[in-house]
Amino acid sequence: MYNLGISAYYHDSAACILKDEEIIAAAQEERFSRIKNDPSFPEKSIEYCLKEAGVKLHEVNYITFYEKPFLKFERLLETYLSYAPKGIISFLKSMPIWLKHKLFLKRDIIKQLKTIDTAWEGENLLFTEHHESHLASAFFPSPYKKSIIITLDGVGEWVTSSFAIGEENNFKIHKEIHFPHSLGLLYSAFTYYLGFEVNSGEYKVMGLAPYGNPIHYDTIMTHLINVKSDGSFRLNMKYFNYTTGLSMTNKHFNKLFGNKRRLPESDLLEFHMNIAASIQKVIETVVIRLANNLYNTYKIDNLCLAGGVALNCVINGKILSSTPIKNIWIQPAAGDAGGALGAAFLTYYRFMNKKRTFDGKTDKMKGAYLGPKFEDEEIKSAITKNSLRYKYFEDKTQLDAILAKSVKGNKVIGVFRGRMEFGPRALGNRSIIGNPSNINMQSVINQKIKFRESFRPFAPSVLKEVAGEYFNIEVESPYMLMTCDVKDEYLIANNLEAIGLDKLQIQRSRLPAITHVDNSARVQTVDKQTNSDFHELIQSVEKEIGYPILINTSFNVKDEPIVCSPADAIRCFLKTDMDILVLEDFVLGK
Repeated sequence: MYNLGISAYYHDSAACILKDEEIIAAAQEERFSRIKNDPSFPEKSIEYCLKEAGVKLHEVNYITFYEKPFLKFERLLETYLSYAPKGIISFLKSMPIWLKHKLFLKRDIIKQLKTIDTAWEGENLLFTEHHESHLASAFFPSPYKKSIIITLDGVGEWVTSSFAIGEENNFKIHKEIHFPHSLGLLYSAFTYYLGFEVNSGEYKVMGLAPYGNPIHYDTIMTHLINVKSDGSFRLNMKYFNYTTGLSMTNKHFNKLFGNKRRLPESDLLEFHMNIAASIQKVIETVVIRLANNLYNTYKIDNLCLAGGVALNCVINGKILSSTPIKNIWIQPAAGDAGGALGAAFLTYYRFMNKKRTFDGKTDKMKGAYLGPKFEDEEIKSAITKNSLRYKYFEDKTQLDAILAKSVKGNKVIGVFRGRMEFGPRALGNRSIIGNPSNINMQSVINQKIKFRESFRPFAPSVLKEVAGEYFNIEVESPYMLMTCDVKDEYLIANNLEAIGLDKLQIQRSRLPAITHVDNSARVQTVDKQTNSDFHELIQSVEKEIGYPILINTSFNVKDEPIVCSPADAIRCFLKTDMDILVLEDFVLGK
């Protein structure tokens, strides 16, 4: 049985194909189109998935779209009616798009699919609800027979937060919170206020938070959000403009904090860092209350997470440290891309009522390595087209030894191996790596390779079997979605009185390039069974620098998607100050 899932038309379009309950392939459209967060119909992703599965579209049993457009249109109309005549400009801008295109998405989806396969007759197209797709993506690939499920994002059709109990091959929703009350939109409002781009700059707010102090926490909790003891909440819409306006916040919001919105690319002040710290603490408070209440109600040790808020790895780490929940599993493609995967699983398990397997330990994500892999001929062709010199290594052990020496020599290396990752994190196959013990490496990669803000931290990839020796982590974190503290024995007592970005100048640990200013790290635990190549490379690095750890950041530059093809990797390599590029067994230098 083959099931194809699709997400599209908002941001981060994607496709996923299952063969029975096995994930054969999954990919975001942005990786092929090279348009960051591409919302368009995922034609190239679908074609890739079908090719990987070895089937034609008309041979697929069901095709499932991840949400219901009519319900979203209903929400849009009801919201505008509720706030009329306010928001008339926004209404007049959005209506032509809906009436011309979005209202007839089913027709457009059918038309697009027929261009992929003219033999497809269009009779097996299904639609599920946005948050059901998120819930399915969180629970069904997880290793648990039974689990609490929490999904939190901006908004789907109406739902912004949903809480369910999953068991065997189904789940039951017990509580929902509806638009306009949304943790995701609250965080996005602060993302906007801090001058970052909504739906992509939320990572920056999370990274900026440790530089500040949460001095505005009480202001937010008093004026912007009313949080009950069980974690349910309502927003005070007096301060927000996203229901009908063309911005996220308004003049009341500005007045509350005493400053206007920061202009993008302008200086980050201590005020902005304190705002970031404050909203981060608020979101943590709400999510921990939710998790505690659900555990106390249902007494289930397992928790599954999806939705955009689940990409906040600081919160994920604090759930384990601040609640009785023992096991947590987070969908690596927790945003809308993962909705494609959830839609396919929902059809297989619920609609088709198929049996679900689980073992309590191993998930179904295959390490999130679900994208395309390229053969030597394709790689050599891309190198030749660029008239570049290379060396080919038949012995991977020899290659790893050379790369490890290069890491010790503080070279920055682009690694392009195996299947591309699904989701926003690079996990060793489309990664830029470096020496975690070099104090200058964070600024070098940020400014000369990634061309991004200097305050943004880098994650460590560490051998799973020894992660607990370096970090305060007792669980696996294969998808880089968990933050924990660096162990005390690796910290360096230093001048900790610095404020703001001056904190960057302080060496806080013996692993300075992956230690954030609050002594935390966003850890990826690398399992030999899941990615033997990356595991062996880290083992080689340990022999050279004494630590089984690498800096690991995504192989891209600011505002571009992670590289997908050899041509993408070469282009990124040539326009940055990266020192070495590894394309499978081909090595290019400068």
